[in-house]
Amino acid sequence: MTESSAAQDRRIKIDFSGVAARITLNHPPLNVIDIPMMLELQAALEQIERIPEVTTVVFAGGERAFSAGVDIGAHEPHAVEEMLRNFHAVIRSMVVSRKLLIASVRRHCLGGGAELALMCDMIYASSDAVIGFPEIKLAAYPPVAMVALAACVGQKRAAELVLTARSLTAQEAFAMGLVNGVADDSETLVTECLSRVQQLSPAALAMAKKAFYAWDAIHFDKGLARAEKIYTEELMRTEDAHEGIRAYLEKRRPRWSGQ
Repeated sequence: MTESSAAQDRRIKIDFSGVAARITLNHPPLNVIDIPMMLELQAALEQIERIPEVTTVVFAGGERAFSAGVDIGAHEPHAVEEMLRNFHAVIRSMVVSRKLLIASVRRHCLGGGAELALMCDMIYASSDAVIGFPEIKLAAYPPVAMVALAACVGQKRAAELVLTARSLTAQEAFAMGLVNGVADDSETLVTECLSRVQQLSPAALAMAKKAFYAWDAIHFDKGLARAEKIYTEELMRTEDAHEGIRAYLEKRRPRWSGQ
C-alpha cells in the first residue's frame, strides 16, 4: 500500500509503505510544534490506529531538525492551557497506541520534540543529533519528560537533564539508554528495524506492547495530570515564568526575581 497525503500548508506529511506509516514533521525551518501541528498529529494517529495492516509508525523530521520544540508563544499565560491540552492529547494517543512507534532523529531534538521522541518505543539517531530538554532556561519544565524520562535513563540522570538543561550528543544519549542506536543516517537503523517488524504478527505485536507497558500505564496518566496541574496552577502564576517567556520572545537575557 502506497499513499501520501500532505498539502503544502500542512504541518505534517503522512506516507504509507507496507506495514509502516511515516509521519514527517513539516514545519520548516526547525519543525516547531504549534497547535495546528498538534491537531494534525492527533488526527493522523487516530487515522493510522484504524488501519489493521499497519503495525509501525515512524516519526521523522527534516535535515535541520527533528523538532526544536513546542512554540514558545504558546507558553504564554493566555495560551498555555490550550497548548498543554492539545500536546498532551497527542502524547496520550501515543501511549495507548497499539502500533510500534519509532523516532528517526536528525540534528535538533529539543523540548517538546524530545518529548515526542521519548514517547516512541524506539529512537534511532543520526550521529549529528542533539537531544535536550531546555525548558528550565525559560523558568518552565517539560511535563511529559518529568513523568517518563526517569524510566528510560534513571532518576539521577533524568534530574540532571531536566533541571540543568544539559543537552546530549547522539552518542551520549545512546550511552544513557535514551536512544537505541546511532548511525551516520538514522534511516539506516529504521530500515533494519522495519525489516524485522514486517515478519511479525500484527496481533502479537500489539498485545506484547500492551503487556510491556501495563505497569507504566497505571502511573503515567496520573503523573502527567499532576505535572499539568502544577504547571498551570503554580508555575504559570510565578513572575519568573512570565519573565522567561517574555525574555525569549524579546531576545534578551531574563531577569529572575525568584518569585
